[in-house]
Amino acid sequence: MGIVGLQKFVLLALFGLAAQLIDGALGMAYGLTSTTLLLAAGLAPAVASASVHLAEVGTTLASGAAHWKMGNTDWRAVRWLALPGGVGAFAGATVLSNLDGDAARPWISLFLVALGAYLIVRFAFFGGKIDVRPGTLRRPLLAPLGFVAGFLDAVGGGGWGPISTPTILASGRMEPRKVIGTVSTSEFVVAASASIGFLVSLDRSVFVLPVVIALLVGGAIGAPLAAWLVRWLHPRVLGAAVGGLIVLTNGRSLLNVAGVEGDPQIAAYVAIIAVWFAAIVVVVRGVRQERGLNVSPAD
Repeated sequence: MGIVGLQKFVLLALFGLAAQLIDGALGMAYGLTSTTLLLAAGLAPAVASASVHLAEVGTTLASGAAHWKMGNTDWRAVRWLALPGGVGAFAGATVLSNLDGDAARPWISLFLVALGAYLIVRFAFFGGKIDVRPGTLRRPLLAPLGFVAGFLDAVGGGGWGPISTPTILASGRMEPRKVIGTVSTSEFVVAASASIGFLVSLDRSVFVLPVVIALLVGGAIGAPLAAWLVRWLHPRVLGAAVGGLIVLTNGRSLLNVAGVEGDPQIAAYVAIIAVWFAAIVVVVRGVRQERGLNVSPAD
């Protein structure tokens, strides 16, 4: 208890708020963002990882409720995604000590970078039109996707959103705000299952309650704001933003594995951010043109 004073508690709550805004608006990166911020604040890796997983039980509940109230959730897809995801998360948490997750991480990052690049090209430069065909996203896609994403989330300390969100987006069978709301709502089951697995297999002292509570407070505040944001942002903007975030976060892992450091690594980051910025500019221009050409009468 003594490691978290009032100032640090407020700072951790702000970390939780920032992470939840990103995760709730883009359908990914709560674990990545909050864990990175906690490590930067000086917490030990084990404390950061365990605390984030436990805090996610509350933040995902708040996020799911907010997305449901905003009409962003497809409950049929939640069922087929969440239940296998929970099984995978529990399995990943319980076998984590006997599994080398680092060996698979470069291949996962490569897959995600390819998906992110595809999303940028599709939404920014090819218009990103989405044909919503109700009933097409069912068990053959969602069940194995949920299990794999849940397992990797528990093993690698993150991955539910980065794997589930772009994969469903890339299918073109659900509008982005529904994808994000569905993935965020499903994550409650995944976070709860992973936490049970960690509580069973880890020393309880690893979980620092004040850190968990601080992240929960910030996440609970950020959840409704993020759900409102994803409801009103244009689908093409969301698609391009998600794609850029995936490429940027996973590109770092690939550069580290390849041994690219120093100035070349910085140059690579600058190039990725420049392409991401250019894609957003193209998207915004396209959206403005669409709104100028298609003026709908008031409902």
